[in-house]
Amino acid sequence: MDNKKFPNAGARLDRLPTSKFHWKIFGIVAIGLLVNWSNAIGGLILAQLAKIGWTNNSVSATFTAINTAGMFLGALLGGIIADRIGRRKSYLLFVALHVISMIIGAMSPNMTFLIVLRFFMGFALGALITTLFAAYTEYVPSRSRGTWSSRVSFIGNWSYPVCSLIAMAIAPLLSPNMNWRVQLLVPAVLAALVFFLVLKAFPESPRWLETKGKYAEANEILDKVEADVSEKTGKKFSAVEDAAPEEEHKVDLPYSALFHGELLKRVILGSAVLIAMNVVQYTLINWLPTIFLAKGINLSDSVFLNTMNMFGAPIGIFITTFIIDKVPRKVMGSGLLIVIAILGYFYSLQTSLAMISLVGFFLIILVYMYVCFASAVYVPEIWPTAAKVRGSGLANAVGRVSGIIAPYGVAYCLDNVGVTGVFIMLGATSLIVAVVIMFLGIESRNQSVEEIGEVKE
Repeated sequence: MDNKKFPNAGARLDRLPTSKFHWKIFGIVAIGLLVNWSNAIGGLILAQLAKIGWTNNSVSATFTAINTAGMFLGALLGGIIADRIGRRKSYLLFVALHVISMIIGAMSPNMTFLIVLRFFMGFALGALITTLFAAYTEYVPSRSRGTWSSRVSFIGNWSYPVCSLIAMAIAPLLSPNMNWRVQLLVPAVLAALVFFLVLKAFPESPRWLETKGKYAEANEILDKVEADVSEKTGKKFSAVEDAAPEEEHKVDLPYSALFHGELLKRVILGSAVLIAMNVVQYTLINWLPTIFLAKGINLSDSVFLNTMNMFGAPIGIFITTFIIDKVPRKVMGSGLLIVIAILGYFYSLQTSLAMISLVGFFLIILVYMYVCFASAVYVPEIWPTAAKVRGSGLANAVGRVSGIIAPYGVAYCLDNVGVTGVFIMLGATSLIVAVVIMFLGIESRNQSVEEIGEVKE
């Protein structure tokens, strides 16, 4: 059989030893997630806009909500676009849209104009994040896919502290009216550099090309990668046997396939996994200072505790990079949620400053271990290549809806039940999703993309 005709992309990529190719793809994806931080500077921008009289609480709520709506739609539609036009073109498209919307937004003459642009920023970022995490699983070997994806998440999550440090550096140098504009221009310039990096050095996914029947293009990329690895390592790669007929390499899954059969189960699974992530993560990020105040801690101490606890986020993701491929996915996901539920309830009962600080720190570590597991590893990898970004995008969109609803539940619990009620709500959500993972979850650790993608409609 002519191996040039049937590239067998999955088998050829999975047999590669760790090489310059893997580190190059990792670097380009990670830097893309790091510098596209329009979402992370939302609060910083609003503080400056309030100083110049452009916003109040009501307008700020609209500014925040429209960004969330954009990210929701971006995750949903971005997946459709990425599965249709490819990973490379999608990366370029979404970064370009993000850069353009940030630059035009920085020149906004009024708040209404900026809010409209904020929607496009959210759309581009939601589409970009979903595409990068899902598509990245197609480039790395199955044996270490979780480790590579966790590393990408670790780098990407530094966008919040990095943009905060930049904001602190430029704040004394600029007026409030210029400050917020520069806050948008800095990531726009950095993201523009990423655009040209992708244009020059980021190849299309051979797995995606194979599902579209573009065998010559897939072979060209794979031959080049294998030649480069052979040159660097001295290892020779023989042809991969493939007895499948040509039509079995080309896969066309309509969007409707996500709503029945095995793929519907995965939509429910992925949505549940991300609902737990959004409810727990965003509740703690946005409400911890208020929860501290409700416990009788003064404002300055609550801000300090919240800042210290957030250092648990990169630590949690860093730990995950070492263990993600050593623990079965179903065990890790459900196990983390059960421990989070128990520790969260224990945390809600603490009254001393020392215990609140200590237990809260470990709780944040566990939460971000789950965030890495859910958003960077498990949900992106459970789909067949032909519907990978659409499936991931749909699950992400459902998860974001829960992030919109959850604050109302938190506010109700704080007003009527207290802090313990908030953590009972978080714990109940975590335990329900842990059960879903146990019963509907698929074991994707060490499984090839092709094995994971063997589903019956």
